[in-house]
Amino acid sequence: MAIFLTADSKVIVQGMTGSEGMKHTRRMLASGTTIVGGVNPRKAGETVDVDGTNVPVFGTVADAIEKTGADVSVLFVPPPFTKAAMIEAIDAEIPLAVVITEGVPVHDSTEAWAYNVAKGSKTRIIGPNCPGLISPGLSNAGIIPANITGPGKIGLVSKSGTLTYQMMFELRDLGFSTAIGIGGDPVIGTTHIDALAAFEADPETAAIVMIGEIGGDAEERAAAYIAEHVTKPVVGYVAGFTAPEGKTMGHAGAIVSGSSGTAEAKKQALEAAGVQVGKTPSETARLMRQVLSA
Repeated sequence: MAIFLTADSKVIVQGMTGSEGMKHTRRMLASGTTIVGGVNPRKAGETVDVDGTNVPVFGTVADAIEKTGADVSVLFVPPPFTKAAMIEAIDAEIPLAVVITEGVPVHDSTEAWAYNVAKGSKTRIIGPNCPGLISPGLSNAGIIPANITGPGKIGLVSKSGTLTYQMMFELRDLGFSTAIGIGGDPVIGTTHIDALAAFEADPETAAIVMIGEIGGDAEERAAAYIAEHVTKPVVGYVAGFTAPEGKTMGHAGAIVSGSSGTAEAKKQALEAAGVQVGKTPSETARLMRQVLSA
């Protein structure tokens, strides 16, 4: 089993014919993802040979869905055009839109998110500024390396892309049901809570790893949700324990106000909810091993 992305997922790529889009389309195809089309209005009607696979290019997301039955779109669109691409995907009511793009203006993300809500939230948005998600052995939508882990019973949700990869590698012998990088921007589509709820409902996910980082209150809210609704064991890691006070960190969402949003405050909130929190990714992986061997 997997959440959000399965072996039956049919994926299109908005911006496939660009350099990043093409590079990662190749990687997704190589990992077994069913890529059914690309979207580029200027190249509609063309067919692109991607390492021996002929992939049609459509003018719109709606046309791609009509012709292929696509239910997932991965967006490799430059930041100034990402909001329009997201709105196009929302208008087409594609079930899942994975927005990889980094540097999307926060007000654009906010407008797209609000537009989706106003349209009935028929599209699940992951990102922006995220690595996407992978259900190992089934499908891969985004930029997560497919060769660092296999299928298993661990669910992973992470704000950080690189820490997603590290945790997958640390626990590669145990494997994952689905690993999701939700992105670290202040405004994102799918949250820790959304992923926690889906993993809780997935009968094949036995335990969950949650990776957060300093800034905001997403981890504190996730801790409150875990205390009320999650029965499966959760282990966590919060990036930023060694962050120098008063320094601006890399992710746009890593903004700390007073004691709110600090790694220690998040650790305390998670531990109060019964989550074991590691001081390092490797310690967090060891905690997960202990959970699964208990």
